[in-house]
Amino acid sequence: MGSLPFLRACTVALLALSAPVLAQTFPAGPKVTVTAVTQPGPTFPQYTRVDVPLLRDGVARQSNGRVTVNLATWPEMNLGGPEIVRAVRSGQLDIGAVSLSVVSGDVPLLDGFDLAGLHPTIEQARKAADALRDTANKELERFGVRIAAIYPLSGQALFCRQALNRLADLKGRKVRTFGPSLNDFMLALGAQPVSIAFPEVYGALERGVTDCAITGTGTGNNVKWFEVTPSLYTLPLGWGLSAYFVNTAWWNRLDPAVRELLAGTMRDVENRQWELGAQLTDDGIACNIGDANGCKIHTLATTRRMTETKASAEDVATLKRLVGETVVPGWIKRCGARCGEIYDQTIAPVTGIAARR
Repeated sequence: MGSLPFLRACTVALLALSAPVLAQTFPAGPKVTVTAVTQPGPTFPQYTRVDVPLLRDGVARQSNGRVTVNLATWPEMNLGGPEIVRAVRSGQLDIGAVSLSVVSGDVPLLDGFDLAGLHPTIEQARKAADALRDTANKELERFGVRIAAIYPLSGQALFCRQALNRLADLKGRKVRTFGPSLNDFMLALGAQPVSIAFPEVYGALERGVTDCAITGTGTGNNVKWFEVTPSLYTLPLGWGLSAYFVNTAWWNRLDPAVRELLAGTMRDVENRQWELGAQLTDDGIACNIGDANGCKIHTLATTRRMTETKASAEDVATLKRLVGETVVPGWIKRCGARCGEIYDQTIAPVTGIAARR
């Protein structure tokens, strides 16, 4: 562990040295303007800490001003999640970032990246994403888009009005979910999934319309769910996996030097977003429970601190069992037998859970 700070320092030094060298050696040519719309809001850490410094500022610096990324967030362009990919497909946007679940209506295979409860750790989520990416891009070819980078938000946790000490306590409770795999998981536990638009969840929790709701630990903190939910159960039920999509025709037409620069930038963006996802997960928990020492990014809960419940070994075993018995088979039923074959070839070796068909 003692060598880690040294390695990080070396990495930072090498990046600092390589950027000006690349800018000096980047080949001259016609100026290129890239239109990119990424995050749901301008204050999202994924935007301020990654997209702006690496994608917007980094590309301009490394290309010596030849390549400009016009970067914006969804509301700035008056776009919603499903519209992002449509805009990329039509060529209105060159790059767009959105949750994979949003695109899964057209390409059900994409739900396989982040099925409910499938990845108890962020490290496993990334391994599975890397394993499935190439196959997913082949499926996306017919839509004229491809995935340039995959990244997480923060670990998806249960925010509840009453204490939640174990998964079995969800029986009979109303739980705000999103996506069919979470519905399958909740039904298997005896809970009642309810559909509520995200902006309305705070009020629904406050009034008792729903007993619990699922979102990222950091995302829930951003919208102050800690004010209306005293209990935080932190066994991750997902990672909010999202992707940067690019228009394939545009990508293939790019000058090779420009394409290489953007490809390298997207790799850097992806690596940084995975690091940030882990940080946001831990920071979200710390901020929600009022741990001032651990809360560095989000809002510290002071008067209404949540109580964190960590999963027991029994709950971890229950999670894995229900994923194998219910979640994965339910997805394959919706997606088709081919998805089951792809799952067994790519994801099962990572998760240790084979498809049951």
